[in-house]
Amino acid sequence: MDESNQIIAQRRQKAEELAGLGVNLYANDFKPGHRITDLLPAGNDPEAPLAAGTMAVAGRVMALRKFGKAAFLHIQDESGRIQIHIKRDEVGDEPFAVFKKIDIGDIVAFTGPLFRTKTGEVTIQALSLRLLTKSLRPLPEKFHGLTDIETRYRQRYVDLMVNPEVRDTFRKRVEIIRLIRDFLSNRGFMEVETPMMQAIAGGATAKPFKTHHNALGLDLYLRIAPELYLKRLLVGGLERVFEINRNFRNEGLSTRHNPEFTMLEFYQAYATYEELMELTEEMISWVTMEVCGSMQISYQGQAVDLAPPWRRYTMDEALQQIGGLSPELLTDFTALKALAHRHGIVLQPQAGIGKVKTELFECLVEEKLVDPTFITAYPTEVSPLARKNEDDPEITDRFELFITGREVANAFSELNDPDDQRRRLIKQIEERGEDEEIFPVLDEDYLRALEYGMPPAAGEGIGIDRLTMLLTDSPSIRDVILFPHLRPEKQS
Repeated sequence: MDESNQIIAQRRQKAEELAGLGVNLYANDFKPGHRITDLLPAGNDPEAPLAAGTMAVAGRVMALRKFGKAAFLHIQDESGRIQIHIKRDEVGDEPFAVFKKIDIGDIVAFTGPLFRTKTGEVTIQALSLRLLTKSLRPLPEKFHGLTDIETRYRQRYVDLMVNPEVRDTFRKRVEIIRLIRDFLSNRGFMEVETPMMQAIAGGATAKPFKTHHNALGLDLYLRIAPELYLKRLLVGGLERVFEINRNFRNEGLSTRHNPEFTMLEFYQAYATYEELMELTEEMISWVTMEVCGSMQISYQGQAVDLAPPWRRYTMDEALQQIGGLSPELLTDFTALKALAHRHGIVLQPQAGIGKVKTELFECLVEEKLVDPTFITAYPTEVSPLARKNEDDPEITDRFELFITGREVANAFSELNDPDDQRRRLIKQIEERGEDEEIFPVLDEDYLRALEYGMPPAAGEGIGIDRLTMLLTDSPSIRDVILFPHLRPEKQS
């Protein structure tokens, strides 16, 4: 029997002994009267008076030092940790006999007054104790190590239990989403919900997850984007809408990608992509200030300044000023393809100059965009749902926002010409269809909606997970998703 199994066996033995003493191992009739953090003076002020009276707290035992007839332990609730001092003479012989079988990881309730130890630590002098939940598995001793990173993701409940910085990350994630909701709601946007299961996987280019609805006898897809449904709402007269919800893409896993991820998408009638640039800059810089206390932050050792105004380049300008390409090269399709080939970029035969430029931008420029940077004037070839620029139909009224070398947002003035949209979707299907496991289908209902007339509008998507990574200094998307997808656990 290995050490872990021995400890589990010992704990089960203790549980049996406690049950034999009449102890309810999983009690559910204790109500804490206080959160631990509310008992601790602000800023740990050693001169601050302590609350008077009897305190009632519950939490998980995180540290334990026994000294015969007395003991010190630390318990932890959601808000923080506090020290408990327990003496047999104070609690009585029978409760102390129960306490002697308490292990680190057990959930225990205590009542008693506050005092300060000789070292100044705020402590509860236990007058009573109760076991609320017996822990049958020991907490890992070295859970912080990088070698345990997959275990941390797989057993997130333990990760949250023992790593306060992880709890703080997810509190910040909740705060980021709340602030975004408040920001948009205060500007007249309505929060809506659109279908997670869709008959046609549209709104983005990605491989979907497929399922089947038995009652309808219909194949459905987990959505890859809510875009086309949100724009249907613009047609219906809802002029400012947003949704924060899950998207699903049946693609690879990496530090930046999870098959299930959270997106904010919002659409505004009678707005242009330029107005959304202003809104995005204002929203993200404000959220940063609220969450981080400053617009100057550090991400994985890099200084990042999110104070407005943010840099703006067209794609061609970025390729020249950051990627080092000459203006003449940008108009030479043959030379651009040769350059792409030298950089190991694989191009499909039908790729035009716009596609080649976009691939070179991703290769030569993207990772260099550390401070917030808007890239505009995306080629029409790679923007099937965006409005063409009035002066140059080869580009669209679109931007992407990059921070720390990662795309954080994608937005454009919406294409609302149903005939142009039909032509572009057909072209997209022709270019993708042969290589698709699930053949793309023309969304006739969306085109019908456009034929009723969609007001001029602009729309945007922001990756909540990537924004949370940035504002919590998290290196991997798995660090900001409570239960990320992992390969099956190896059975010993």
